[in-house]
Amino acid sequence: MSDSTADSDESGWRVRILDLSGGAEDGIVEEVGGFVDLSHANAFARAYVRDSIERCRVPGASPREVLQSWLSFGEDAEIQDVGDEGWRSANELDDFTANPATPMERDWRALDPRRLVEDEDDDVDE
Repeated sequence: MSDSTADSDESGWRVRILDLSGGAEDGIVEEVGGFVDLSHANAFARAYVRDSIERCRVPGASPREVLQSWLSFGEDAEIQDVGDEGWRSANELDDFTANPATPMERDWRALDPRRLVEDEDDDVDE
């Protein structure tokens, strides 16, 4: 069973998580693989950034202040090797900083393929 998991992690779409604070080597925190399709990877990246922006939001902050905080302390996500088909945070930053996210919009954990594999393994044991 671990061989198939390794295969799914090695192929397909990968989302790179970037530390905007500059604390990680080359700015890369991690790469997540194993997405079912490109729309799955795009949804994960979008929710991940949405959550990162909300963690940088403080009560009463203007959209500009939220953006500045995110650019200093947040994390970005990009889909590797997909060209124009991949989701890009720059396309939605104005909306994200101006409008707080709902819990569902920022729930990247529900879309994390690493969690999906663990859940499938748990179902097999039952």
